[in-house]
Amino acid sequence: MERAAPASGLPVQIPAFLSFCRVEKGLAKNSLDAYRRDLERFGQWTTQHHVPLATAGREDLRQYIDLLYASGLKARSVARHITTIRNLYKYLLEQHVAETDPTEFLSSPKPGLALPKYLNHEQVDAVVEGKAVAQEYIDPSKPTQVRDRAMLALIYASGLRVSELCTVQIADVELNLGQIRVLGKGNKQRVVPMGADAVEAIEAYLNGTRQHLLDGKASPYLFVTARGGRLTRQGFWKLLAERGKRAGIFRGLTPHVLRHSFATHLIEGGADLRSVQTMLGHADISTTQIYTHVARTRLRKTVDEHHPRA
Repeated sequence: MERAAPASGLPVQIPAFLSFCRVEKGLAKNSLDAYRRDLERFGQWTTQHHVPLATAGREDLRQYIDLLYASGLKARSVARHITTIRNLYKYLLEQHVAETDPTEFLSSPKPGLALPKYLNHEQVDAVVEGKAVAQEYIDPSKPTQVRDRAMLALIYASGLRVSELCTVQIADVELNLGQIRVLGKGNKQRVVPMGADAVEAIEAYLNGTRQHLLDGKASPYLFVTARGGRLTRQGFWKLLAERGKRAGIFRGLTPHVLRHSFATHLIEGGADLRSVQTMLGHADISTTQIYTHVARTRLRKTVDEHHPRA
């Protein structure tokens, strides 16, 4: 018999599953937050409609999925909900809470292929170097600007996620080898090479600038604020937006765009997909394959624009 729901109104298995994801699977905070939002919605629905998790059937889930569509969610969001519920029932089966998996024959919508946004080489140079189109020129001698250039050069040179960039520690950087150790999703560590430009930018930052920002304080993190604390994801988003405006890029410039630019430019330059997968820290190569579509789309456009008989 299923246990009573806790005071929160959610079935007790959902908090237990989220705890399992955090402790055992080591999911990142962003992934956990997404799981929590999806499962709170699902859990409230099962409670309101008196559908016990342990005995829910396929028809129950189909009704819930229909409700998601009716609420105006797009196919991509519905697909994410289904994936979350599938993972929940995999856990419930392993814990012997549920005897059958009602998601086994539940089909996921196939959202259209969304090609990632990326910058061309000139735009990357403008953002990293702080070149101004319509606003004042960035002073490259200011300590925060030296730090910002090092961060931007590193994220483009290595394809780091912004959360990975902000948590890089001094001990993770091996400038003599031109590489950096990164702790990615699921607490998985990988070693990523970085080019000479990023190495030089980091050396310039470490050569007095970081100590100036710390002002006598100590920190294990590579990139710090003017108050001596670790630079946050929000702080990096803000500095990137400012650089983008100065470069004439006013919309859609995010840390992930720089990551996409890194991967796209590698593929266009002839890098093999497995190497790009390793550097990006993708668990599944199908995630990396999106960049081959980007390269093909750009190639098609080049042929259409420049071939005499296109």
